[in-house]
Amino acid sequence: MTTAPTVPPLNATVTVALPAARAFAFFTTSFSAWWPTDYHIGQADLAEVVVEPREGGRWYERGVDGSECDWGRVLVWGPPHRLVLTWQINGRWQYDPDPAHASEIEIRFTEDGPEQTTVELEHRHLDRLVAGQALRDGLVGGGDWRAVLEVFAKAATSRQ
Repeated sequence: MTTAPTVPPLNATVTVALPAARAFAFFTTSFSAWWPTDYHIGQADLAEVVVEPREGGRWYERGVDGSECDWGRVLVWGPPHRLVLTWQINGRWQYDPDPAHASEIEIRFTEDGPEQTTVELEHRHLDRLVAGQALRDGLVGGGDWRAVLEVFAKAATSRQ
């Protein structure tokens, strides 16, 4: 018998006018070109967001002062169709180094045609996070994943 998570997952979907390989590459290698600069946890203003392109790689922010702040790790690096990251930011918007407290973000890129890809995001295991319900409530009440994916889609389309 499977029990439902105590904190439900968050889901978002967007369609971009790019083939899957280009959508995946833009999502992962140009994160800083589309990620909202207000969405960071470091002390310094956000300069860039980095996703290291390999399983076990870091996912982190770099501040304008050169400081770095981890967000999580790459669990699955499966270009051009799948990326799974740990989210180690708790409900107090602080990095938690304990992997047992990590939620997961899975992003799937499904090519619908030669120049169209559906991007689906699932943020799951929020119940593992310290104050996971507070984080979910903050995302739903503010800049949720749908809004972030819409920013991604707009930036990806304008970069063609």
